[in-house]
Amino acid sequence: MAESCQNNAGENMLSSTPGDSQSLDKRVAAGQLIKRYYFQLTEGCGDPNCNNENCASSKKIQALSPNQAAAQALDLFARKGRLCVGTNKNELPNTLFPEITSASSSALTDQQLLKQGLWVPPTSNVPSHSTGDKSVISKITKLTETSFKKIIDNCKEYGIYSKLVHTLGHIFANPELLGQSFIGPMSDQCTSTAAHGQLSKEQLRSMEVDLDKDSDSQEAVAEARLQEMGQEVTVDVCSIRRSFEALSSIESQNYESALVHALILLCETIELDMKYGRQKAEVNLLNVFVVVFELPWLGSGDYFESVLPSLCRACAFLSLSQQATLVRFWAAHSVPNLRNLVQTLQQLISFRVLSGDFGRDYAVNDDSTITACVKVMRMLYCVNIFSCTAPCNNSNHASVDRMETDDSSKGALDVFSFGMDPPRLGAKQNKTRKNDPLMSELGVSILDCRKPPVAFADFYNEPLSDVVEMDRDFAYFAAASEAPPSASNVGLKISFMNFPFILTPAAKALGLYYDNRIRMYSERRQSIFNSVMNGQPSNPYLKLKIRRDHVIEDALIGLEMVAMENPSDLKKQLVVEFEGEQGIDEGGLSKEFFQLVIDQVFNPDYAMFAFNSDTRNFWFNPTSFESDAQFTLIGIILGLAIYNTIILDIHFPMVVYRKLLGRKGTFEDLQELDPTLWKGLTELLEYSDSDMEETLMQTFSISYKDVFGVVYNHDLKENGASCNVNLENRREFVELYADYLLNECIGRQFAAFHRGFAMVTDESPLNTLFRPEEVEQLVCGSHIFDFEELQNATEYDGGFDNKSETIQHFWSVVHELSVEDKRRLLQFTTGSDRVPVGGLGRLKLIIARNGADSDRLPMAHTCYNVLLLPEYNNKEKLKERLMKAIDYSKGFEKVGEMCFRLHTARLTIESRTIKRNSSNVKKSAMAGRLSQLVCQFEIGMRCSSTGCGRFSKRWN
Repeated sequence: MAESCQNNAGENMLSSTPGDSQSLDKRVAAGQLIKRYYFQLTEGCGDPNCNNENCASSKKIQALSPNQAAAQALDLFARKGRLCVGTNKNELPNTLFPEITSASSSALTDQQLLKQGLWVPPTSNVPSHSTGDKSVISKITKLTETSFKKIIDNCKEYGIYSKLVHTLGHIFANPELLGQSFIGPMSDQCTSTAAHGQLSKEQLRSMEVDLDKDSDSQEAVAEARLQEMGQEVTVDVCSIRRSFEALSSIESQNYESALVHALILLCETIELDMKYGRQKAEVNLLNVFVVVFELPWLGSGDYFESVLPSLCRACAFLSLSQQATLVRFWAAHSVPNLRNLVQTLQQLISFRVLSGDFGRDYAVNDDSTITACVKVMRMLYCVNIFSCTAPCNNSNHASVDRMETDDSSKGALDVFSFGMDPPRLGAKQNKTRKNDPLMSELGVSILDCRKPPVAFADFYNEPLSDVVEMDRDFAYFAAASEAPPSASNVGLKISFMNFPFILTPAAKALGLYYDNRIRMYSERRQSIFNSVMNGQPSNPYLKLKIRRDHVIEDALIGLEMVAMENPSDLKKQLVVEFEGEQGIDEGGLSKEFFQLVIDQVFNPDYAMFAFNSDTRNFWFNPTSFESDAQFTLIGIILGLAIYNTIILDIHFPMVVYRKLLGRKGTFEDLQELDPTLWKGLTELLEYSDSDMEETLMQTFSISYKDVFGVVYNHDLKENGASCNVNLENRREFVELYADYLLNECIGRQFAAFHRGFAMVTDESPLNTLFRPEEVEQLVCGSHIFDFEELQNATEYDGGFDNKSETIQHFWSVVHELSVEDKRRLLQFTTGSDRVPVGGLGRLKLIIARNGADSDRLPMAHTCYNVLLLPEYNNKEKLKERLMKAIDYSKGFEKVGEMCFRLHTARLTIESRTIKRNSSNVKKSAMAGRLSQLVCQFEIGMRCSSTGCGRFSKRWN
């Protein structure tokens, strides 16, 4: 039981040899002092006016059991707590501390205790290091796996856990001691000057002599040491885990409170020291954080509610280089535990979000715990990427068309080869967004991570994404983006758009929407300013006048003229006008224009893209005869669709979006493009027999056909036709083959396509906010048709509500429809059959009452997602009218316009006839004819993607 009363000052002397008289005196002194603390806690000093909170006479402590009093006495001894002078000095019970009581047979006076250096009276001005043996006080205890398990086993044997409590409270509350604990096998080398930034005593003395001569050099060296300290992790993770596993074998109530309080004190100390620049060179913070994050109880109890928030706030103050070092260490040693850490932090963020009261006065961005957790989550996100990718040189992973798209000597219209000089692009077009600093420090990119240990979707936090005010968050994001690199971030609030992994695609799409809209308004103001100040014609919108029979030609010429005169006009709001048709484009006409372009461009007759029937994806036709301008037009269309928040029915493989964001296609991308070919090449890589050359007879020369069936041969490398594929070079063959299919053979087409896309999105934060999979969602929308979400998000107007009988009939009919009919219903009501990013719950559909029961068909304002629904008296009639409207809506754009003009003229003539005719019978007949014309017109007219702008306002 002697070990149960050891402490940081007396541990070594209790283990000294019995023949050492000085050590024996110290053992006696320690036992005597612990005895006095014990009686002070149990009986008190006898002074009724005592104000010592650790004395029973002050009545500030509750009654303690003998074991509790002994444990607290040990704690007071370790902390050199206040000791009342008049404390009762009766004998200590032998059952509690048998070795101490036997060793301390004679009582010691206060002066003797002071001489031993074990107690400093509260009123004494004598420094603790000025008396006694200095080595006893300044000796730092290091915790190892062996010593920790020995303490645990000793406490379990005797059933008294005071020594364990004291050890946890002493080591885990002190950053310096914890940073020197659980050091790995290479600790001696790691703590050298070169590896750890710490100097020996002789080096420090010589440095002090030199630094006294030059105060400037002293500051420089101090700053350098502060930058170097804590840059290496020297702990043994396996040893830490085994130690915590041994600790978990004890009932948690025996040590949990002490450990929790020690960790809170530890984290608060680190946070304050780092916040105010008081970090000590002796403290290895990275070791500390590695040890604490290995605790298996962080996701439960007081650890979750108290320790984890403090730990995240402290960890958020680490410098960028320290974070990178920690990420590298975790990627090498803690990947199996990564998912648990991510889930624990996600639970804490969600808990704080759901339990907080956030509004305009106090936003979620202002919560220090949430923002700190997000910063720690970024480190785990980088661990997820770093663990499956090697640090790379970005130049080696650039897109295949980088040399063409990034060449500053080329203009935006090089792809429009019409013999015109390219325009000069202003500095505004060359502006680039900042990349994630931690990823830049690590030299990795999200585009290089194929199969992460934790799915990227697991990093989304939906409660946070729903609560964050994206307009305010975007303002913080823009302020941080516009700040110069050398500027301090003091005063700038955190923007979650700088941590895009935590936001759902729907939230990021809203942030991108704000960025695009602000740029549109900026271009609009600039146009008005130029009109007023310079007399230039005002053109606040990107207007395209399109003929339905020449959609591609008109779009190509219109966009060419815009890009030639002022490329920045592509960043204005798009407004489409169909020739010969009256109407205002509030979004519906633009949707139809995009769909018409896509339908024609991907028509097999154009032969611009090849269709794979197995994957149902389109790919660039390497033998296409279309000009580069055509492919540039598709790139511009894709960029404009994202810029104007319009979803397209495009089916590209994922490699297209990876290439748009700056990475070449590789062999892994071939699986989605051509699964059959990928499977064959995979079998080639797995072939193990040595007779590969004779069996396969494959060379580094491949063949392909053009649109006319003409066969062409291509050597993958020089003299490829004479080089056979064997076991040694098969990997080279596969990579060259994939590179040719995905990059080289379509280089011209994709370069033009990419250049057109960059004309619109060059200033957008698209590449920093979204991964390739998320860009596909922006372009194509979601693939999940959940009409339950749409029903919950739908609003009602004109007298309808969610309890109306007609509305209940409507949703009953909708849920009974097939998937194809549901797509057609979306097309009829919104102008697009695609699901927006985030699901149908993000689609703001409005169902308005359009009169009482009648034979009229439902109508839709697609610009505003409004469905006009008469109040049909039964479900069968509603279904029949709705399906007829959907069936007849497709293909009536031109017919509807002609019908409108014809019926308008006939209605005008017949209404005049009604006024001139005094016969009631004739009036009634004319009125019936008028009603019949209205019903006929409803069938021919679709107030949809074209009808909304052209018909609804005039007709209603």
